[in-house]
Amino acid sequence: MAVIGKIRKRSGLLIAVIGVALAAFVLGDFAKGNKRQTINIGVVNGENLNIQDFNRKFEENVEATRQQRQEDRLPQDELFRIRETTWNQMLQQIIMEEEYKKLGLALTSEELFDQVQGPNPHQAIIQNFQNPETGLYDRTMVLNYLQNLDNMQQNAKDQWITFEKYLKEDRLRTKYQNLITKGFYTPKAFANLIHHEKNDMASIEYVGVRYTAVPDSLVNLTDADYNAFYNTYKKNYEREDMRDVEYIVFDIAPSAEDTRTGQNYVQSLVDEFRITDNIVGFVNANSETRYDSTWLGVGEVPVTLESVMFEQEPGYIYGPYFEDGSFKLARLVDVNFRPDSLKASHILISYAGSMRSEQTRTKEQAQALADSLLAEVKKTPSKLMALAATMSDDQSAAMNSGDLGWFRDGQMVPQFNQFVLDNKVGTIGIVETDFGFHIVEVTGKKDPAKKLRLAVITHQVTASTKTYQDVFAKASKFATENKTSSQFNATIENEGLNKRVAPSLRAMASRIPGIENPRQIIRWAFDENTEVGDVSTIFDLDDMFVVALLTKKDNKGIPSLADIKEQIKPQVMNKKKGEMIVEKMKAMNNDLSRIASEYNSELQSLGDLTFESRMLGAFGQESKVIGEIFAANQGESLAIAGSNSAFAVKLNSINKAAETQFFDQIKNESRMNFESNVRNNAAFRALEKVSKIDDNRMLFY
Repeated sequence: MAVIGKIRKRSGLLIAVIGVALAAFVLGDFAKGNKRQTINIGVVNGENLNIQDFNRKFEENVEATRQQRQEDRLPQDELFRIRETTWNQMLQQIIMEEEYKKLGLALTSEELFDQVQGPNPHQAIIQNFQNPETGLYDRTMVLNYLQNLDNMQQNAKDQWITFEKYLKEDRLRTKYQNLITKGFYTPKAFANLIHHEKNDMASIEYVGVRYTAVPDSLVNLTDADYNAFYNTYKKNYEREDMRDVEYIVFDIAPSAEDTRTGQNYVQSLVDEFRITDNIVGFVNANSETRYDSTWLGVGEVPVTLESVMFEQEPGYIYGPYFEDGSFKLARLVDVNFRPDSLKASHILISYAGSMRSEQTRTKEQAQALADSLLAEVKKTPSKLMALAATMSDDQSAAMNSGDLGWFRDGQMVPQFNQFVLDNKVGTIGIVETDFGFHIVEVTGKKDPAKKLRLAVITHQVTASTKTYQDVFAKASKFATENKTSSQFNATIENEGLNKRVAPSLRAMASRIPGIENPRQIIRWAFDENTEVGDVSTIFDLDDMFVVALLTKKDNKGIPSLADIKEQIKPQVMNKKKGEMIVEKMKAMNNDLSRIASEYNSELQSLGDLTFESRMLGAFGQESKVIGEIFAANQGESLAIAGSNSAFAVKLNSINKAAETQFFDQIKNESRMNFESNVRNNAAFRALEKVSKIDDNRMLFY
């Protein structure tokens, strides 16, 4: 109701904004030669990824996520995440199908049959078709499910098709991974090398000098220093397209007057709420949240009400009180002693016209079938689960054999919930609900506890039309009067506004600090017509207006030295310091005691340094230094510039490990590491890098 109210309040302004936006869209497309006519969200190795196919897959993923989480609506950030997942799924499908085709990999109908019904079925089949009594895989349940598939609802059939598609894709992926992993081999010489890398031990004395011990002021960096570092390491700085944005947020927050208005509205409902007999209708007519009939125990009642309501009699009114941005009014409807949780199993027999039913049987036919099944179950209660798996119109019954597990009091539809509540454990009977006829067995109950039923009226305090217009006017004035970066920053400083920064934004980013759904801003920043220094128009986002400034464009590829000069300065500085310190160490003939005294450092020793080590004492990761130590001759002294420190080292000895006979163990470890990388999609990532991918997602979302 709050959202609808906002739309109504702002309808005039919205019509004007939509009109201007539509005109800009049409004229913009005309000026660009109608570039938006593309219907491909991407092109992968010459194969079009059609937007309709993408949207269809996206909707499937959304529906699967909703069912998994049991939520009617998903937040915007979750929808964006699902779009990204969908893109990656379709990308992988195209690339891998092309690879399978090149290799001649395929899946025959006989193989698929074996994956579903064979003696060694797919692991997903084993997990989903387990006998609830034994906990073991039951092939009979698979056969019963498939035999009754034609009689199931359409969405159950669609789920099986999706499941079968997963089995096919997973089997092909397994074949492909087996081709790669079975080709891996570790020669004995390599295994021997790995053995010595792990077990040969160097005994050293060393002095480490951290680069932070040398003041930056003593180092003179030249263009030659920067160029040498850049030419050596520039590929490490290769990047995607990125943008830097600065922005101002104008929050549309309720004013003090809006808050008073909200409180007065709720206060005006108190007297009528106290005397009304139609509590449900009154709440639904006056509240932004519908009446909830759930019975609540200790710990389930909202904190604000818990200390008050448990000591009151039905009819007691509490409020108005302010909570979570809303004024609320609560009435104690009823008090009762009820179990916290209930447990039941059921068989659902639906009919044409019952809720969520695709059955063609009449209500009379459904009742006759339910009566017949009830008689059978009463005669042999243990049959309920087997009958549920094959006869129930509840889609979940094929997986859980009708066992609903534990559920909260009030969680099920009222008639079903009341039957379980009113009857003893072990009772079997029929209940009619909007879904059809249920053959129900009560299988468990918790001990009764004091429960409350509350009626709560909620009125969210929102910004009024006047508040909205005042904030819009302020944002509009700022956007109109500040068209350049200098004006943008000067006004912020003069008016004491809070400027925020979003650096290094990627084209498909979904987060900007303080903004829940920033895609409009990101798309503007990456638009081909937006230049550095441009100030945006007003972005009308959730409860805020935003005006943005594009401060930097970084294009895909290796940046120029000028672009990253400040970024690489610390590394160039360390490299120069390392060269200076090493030169000085050599001038002192690598005299460890003298070097330790000169740099106020400590002479240290290690007797168990291995080539496989990555850490050099307290100096952290120094792989290059360790590599040079093991390449030196016994008794040799070295001066080495490392990552974060420079070292003077004396290699006293390298103690060679005894030869091993356990080559198979080393080979197995190497193979397991390799197989782990393959299972974690290393092959696809390698193929993706060499694929030609045109990504048009920015045109669509």
